[in-house]
Parts: sequence; C-alpha cells; structure tokens
Amino acid sequence: MVALWQAETKLGENIMHSMDNLEKLKTLGELSPKTTNAFWAFDRLALADGAIPKKYKELMAIAVALTTQCVYCIEVHRKAALEAGASPTELAEVIHVAAALRAGAAITHGTHLLSSD
Repeated sequence: MVALWQAETKLGENIMHSMDNLEKLKTLGELSPKTTNAFWAFDRLALADGAIPKKYKELMAIAVALTTQCVYCIEVHRKAALEAGASPTELAEVIHVAAALRAGAAITHGTHLLSSD
C-alpha cells in the first residue's frame, strides 16, 4: 500500500515526499557534520521529557507540522507521539487545533483587507 504522501509512480520515478528521502540525512551529516550534529542534539533536547512531558511535545510537534505541512514531520512525530502514549482521539484533537489556528490566521490577517473608512 502506498503511503498518503506518496503517489503511485512508474518504476524508478522520483517521489518528492517518499520517507526514503530521510535516508539522505546521513549524507547531510557527512557533508556538514558539526551543524547537523548540533541540530540533532537540539532536536532531541527540545522534544525530551521536561516540564512538558514528551507525549505533549510530540502532539505539539504534530500541530506545527500540520500547519507547516511538512509530511516528513507529520509522520515522524505521529509515530513518536504514539510511542509516547498518545491516543487516536488525541491525534484527532490535534488535527482540529492545527486547523483552527490556520483558519484563525486567515481570519485575523484578513482584517488587513477591511477598510476603516
């Protein structure tokens, strides 16, 4: 079965949103090791248990990923949230939170179009 972010393609055709692309992160690390390692260290610390439990950080990450529409982040953080104990109901609520925030941004930014005359 083809994942949602992938389209069925002819053999050998490049898929922009294939999770296989994440394997290329190794190459990035080889080409720029100090910066790449610093990023991953920051990422691990940012998402680790702290004052906010990991499960909630992963749910926040999903909401952000849905608003930025990063298919890789959506999938990576979905898996991490489930591993951290998130339920399908919590995932559904995160979808609505992200949708409300995106819609709210359109509404509030839309006020710039309204004349005060």
